[in-house]
Amino acid sequence: MPEIPELEAIRGFFNEHIQGHAITSVETRIPFIFRTPASELRETLAGDTFGEVLRHGKFVLFPLASHRILAINPMLTGRFQYVEPAKKAAAKTCLVLGIDTGRQLRYADDKLMGKVYLVPVAGLDTIPNWATNGPDLLAPSFDEDAWLKALRKYRGAIKNIITNAEFVQGIGNAYSDEILWEAQINPYTPKTQLSEAELRKLYRAALTTMAWATPLARERMVKGDVLDYDERRDFVRVHRRGGQPCPRCGTSISEITANQRITSYCRACQPGGPAELLNR
Repeated sequence: MPEIPELEAIRGFFNEHIQGHAITSVETRIPFIFRTPASELRETLAGDTFGEVLRHGKFVLFPLASHRILAINPMLTGRFQYVEPAKKAAAKTCLVLGIDTGRQLRYADDKLMGKVYLVPVAGLDTIPNWATNGPDLLAPSFDEDAWLKALRKYRGAIKNIITNAEFVQGIGNAYSDEILWEAQINPYTPKTQLSEAELRKLYRAALTTMAWATPLARERMVKGDVLDYDERRDFVRVHRRGGQPCPRCGTSISEITANQRITSYCRACQPGGPAELLNR
């Protein structure tokens, strides 16, 4: 699932390559994912021009000169491409936009879980949960004090909280493991057992992790002026590295699978958590 580092890399790439450029053609190949009628995209997008591409949580936002926004949430398996038209399309390519650069912007989604909206600039709140979800992790107003204030109403395991979009947007399963490892906090520790200093450290670890991972994600996604990738996170320190040595202390990394989610952490660097889990 793309998270902030991958989506920030995509946003930056598109701002370098499509900002100010016009859409020349539109294909809506798999209408299932469109939350705005596919016919509206086909009939109205051609001739429109991209503004500065944005990101909010796990959405990539494409503002248009027509004062609309094409908003795409890739969910679990959605992938963006920017390629030559001659390149063979992926089996489940849902949307193809011809660009006046001669390239195509494609959105493909193996599990068809993504969502595509075309809304007025003032209509983002019509997207389900847009208004009720929490702030984006990298929002300038969401500083350390705002992080602490927002945490007050949440209880339970700290990993569950930081991956909850109602608290903060943009952190998923993979990078939550990396953030908690960076902060040396056990993912199963109840928030109520963490001190203010630890919660502040966690916020700083979140920002540090995103800044560290974003250029590494881009290296794996972008080749020159082409965006065409399978999501590779071979640079992560702990996520999905069960049984390998912790890069900080050498202890074997633990992995626990629960509710179809894998949690990876170092028991030595990240002590605590329920005893029944630690004894597995």
